[in-house]
Amino acid sequence: MGLDDRLRALIRDVPDFPTPGVLFRDITPLLYEPAALRAANDALAAAAEAHGVDVVAGIEARGFIFGVPVADRLDAPFVPVRKPGKLPASYESVAYALEYGEGTLQVHRDPSIAGRRVLVVDDVLATGGTAEAAGRLVRALGGEVAAYAFCIELTALDGARRLTDAPVIALVQF
Repeated sequence: MGLDDRLRALIRDVPDFPTPGVLFRDITPLLYEPAALRAANDALAAAAEAHGVDVVAGIEARGFIFGVPVADRLDAPFVPVRKPGKLPASYESVAYALEYGEGTLQVHRDPSIAGRRVLVVDDVLATGGTAEAAGRLVRALGGEVAAYAFCIELTALDGARRLTDAPVIALVQF
């Protein structure tokens, strides 16, 4: 069985979550399978190597699950991309549109990512708004987005169309 099939078998469909009509792709069963999680992180790191990554930025919170191990495999620093009120030192912020409102992401200004090639990591690429906002943060801090990496891409939502500044890596597409 290939990695795509292994991951698909471990991604649970949860109908009507978080609201009626939404089919949520839950990675929790994947997290319970160490060999599959290790294989997913290995595959993300291997795909990212081709893009000359210097730094890995993971989007809170599930992007940390994949981002930290990928950073470790690439021997690269990890930068947390956080929601408001979580960073204790000086940070850069970016606001972005959500389906029903607005969100904000923040990254510490120090240590600097200026001049660095950054891999932006999250668990799922849906509409692309959060990843696009993370990319804007990287650029605002003087970095360059080397690539975007996801465990899952929901192709029907066409989020990759918003991420035109760098290649998109996705292990499984639904």
